[in-house]
Amino acid sequence: MTAQPIVPDSEHKGLVARLPTKARAFALLARFDRPIGWWLLFWPGAWAIALSGGLPARWDLLLWFLLGSIAMRGAGCVYNDIVDRDLDAAVERTRSRPLPSGIVSLKAAWVWLVALSLIGLVVLLQLRVEAQVVALASLALVAAYPFMKRITWWPQAWLGMVFSWAAPVGWVEVTGAASWTFALLYAGSIAWVIGYDTIYALQDIEDDAMVGVKSSARAMGRHVRAGTAIFYAIAVGCWAAAFWRTFADPLALLALAPVAGHFAWQVATLKPADGEGALARFRSNRMAGFLMFLACAVVGTAAAL
Repeated sequence: MTAQPIVPDSEHKGLVARLPTKARAFALLARFDRPIGWWLLFWPGAWAIALSGGLPARWDLLLWFLLGSIAMRGAGCVYNDIVDRDLDAAVERTRSRPLPSGIVSLKAAWVWLVALSLIGLVVLLQLRVEAQVVALASLALVAAYPFMKRITWWPQAWLGMVFSWAAPVGWVEVTGAASWTFALLYAGSIAWVIGYDTIYALQDIEDDAMVGVKSSARAMGRHVRAGTAIFYAIAVGCWAAAFWRTFADPLALLALAPVAGHFAWQVATLKPADGEGALARFRSNRMAGFLMFLACAVVGTAAAL
């Protein structure tokens, strides 16, 4: 059997490739070469702003949330690499990262983490006090996440709580309070994250088994396609309930058809042994997030009329 090629962890493309060597190392540490991460962090907040009726009056929030997503995703990656530097050195796909390879020192990584966090603080100060409190409540979840792969077979569920946290922040910023509608939107986002990060984890399933790292992909085993389909179905179901509470009309549910179809394509074409294919389907969730944003904008605007 021909071995599957290892999908590179860092890709020197675009602006990152043009940076001086040292600056490029810090950009890679924050995963600026992989913008998919900040898009996935941004979309739940954009959904909440749109579904809660925040558009078009609060369009500036989308820009602040995007900046915050870029900075805090970068900070999260730096923190994750600091914690996981020994594990990363043992995995073929990740051993070339700046910390395990020695390109960036541990002290410099901590300084970079603080700098990125300060950008996040600037974004935080643009929000109302209630939303600031909600945002700060995520820090405990973020700090614990790198350790979850050592503790539970479902670190993707913890990641789902972390990567969906912009939804409660955005909702409270626009409306001033939580609600069952926001809870359904948030729950659906968690299921979405579990689905796409299970696909992402397929790239490392063999190395993870060797070093003892747990993941939903390993837990599902040969049922990974069916398991991913179930989580995507839960996501769509939760979002449908949130839409119905916002605007009780069958047309509101129809707005979810494009994103549901996109999920169906991902599952139908997923080949667990194909690392490059899994990465492509994982990255396609940027489009899934955009389709969901359009649906939220339509339903939220219709409800506000």
